[in-house]
Amino acid sequence: MPPPFNILHMHSSFDLGGKEARAVQLMNAFGDRARHTIVSGMPDQLSARDAIAKGIQYEIAQNPPPLTGRPSVSRFEAIARFMRRFDLVLSYNWGAIDAVMAKRAFPKSAPPIVHHEDGFNADEAERLKARRTVYRRLAFAAAHSVVVPSVTLEYLAQQRWKLSAPQLRRIPNGIPTALYARQPDPKAIPGFARKPGEIVVGAIAGLRAVKNLPALVRAVGGCSAKIRLVIVGEGPERAAIESTAANMGLTDQLVMPGFLPEPYRYVGLFDILALSSLSEQFPISVVEGMAAGLPIAAPNVGDMLHMVSYENRNSIDQHRNEVGLRDVIEWLAQNPAARAALGKANRAKAVAEYDETVMIDAYRALYEEASGRVGALT
Repeated sequence: MPPPFNILHMHSSFDLGGKEARAVQLMNAFGDRARHTIVSGMPDQLSARDAIAKGIQYEIAQNPPPLTGRPSVSRFEAIARFMRRFDLVLSYNWGAIDAVMAKRAFPKSAPPIVHHEDGFNADEAERLKARRTVYRRLAFAAAHSVVVPSVTLEYLAQQRWKLSAPQLRRIPNGIPTALYARQPDPKAIPGFARKPGEIVVGAIAGLRAVKNLPALVRAVGGCSAKIRLVIVGEGPERAAIESTAANMGLTDQLVMPGFLPEPYRYVGLFDILALSSLSEQFPISVVEGMAAGLPIAAPNVGDMLHMVSYENRNSIDQHRNEVGLRDVIEWLAQNPAARAALGKANRAKAVAEYDETVMIDAYRALYEEASGRVGALT
């Protein structure tokens, strides 16, 4: 039996969000055919490891070279040296771009690298920074491939970063849609029990500034309908979200259970899946809500209009502000027949287009191709 495929994952943070959830999903799918080492640029942000299945070979790297700091030959050399023992390096978003630059600076010292771009932090939500655009172009020249999940980001990569096929790959995110057809577990969310007459609005997100979750709290607070807001996730913005709820007198309406694995067990407890992000591309939480048969209330960011069913497009806020989001949530909360119709259409689209089998096969083929180890993950 050949040795396990040795993969290094370079993350700015390994708290559970969309890119981390997908990385763990692939780790679990590859099973004992791969061994994983995970770098988190923020060593205390590691909640995504709770979703790694039992039996998966992985470790959290201790004292890796820093992924941030002033560009320098010595820092890039240290990163390249650290990467040397792996078959393949996977880097994720701007926070790990220096792993790709280290490959550019020391091409013979570092193994092949596949970079994943899933979206932008709050500081680039409205406009990409010119210096970062130049830096990305320089770094990406060294990557075997750059993967994006969305049509919107694919177009941006072509126009701003001058990438093209076969180096540029678009692989939509996928989930095990069959699991979301099951009845949800009423006890799956600690501290939550539905009260008579209330509408449950749910969000699944890393609690980071770019997710703009205080705005979701304010949007819900502006609704006349009786609403309970459940925000599943963990991260540095927890205090800001709780403070916003307290200022609006919504503390009793807000449930924040932290990170919860296996979202198929609880997403169906929601009536509406909400998103408030300043920037997104192809958020997995929206696909999860669709697979569970929910309507989606969200701003028009990233691929949102492409993702949801045609019927759900009118519930995507074109104004991209909390007033518009409030109005969408209010309309859905007051119209149970519309919620059911939109949810049914979303479920059908998720099953047809976003099942995980297609995504896993595409990533497996790409990683084997990049490393030259065809069949290693099959």
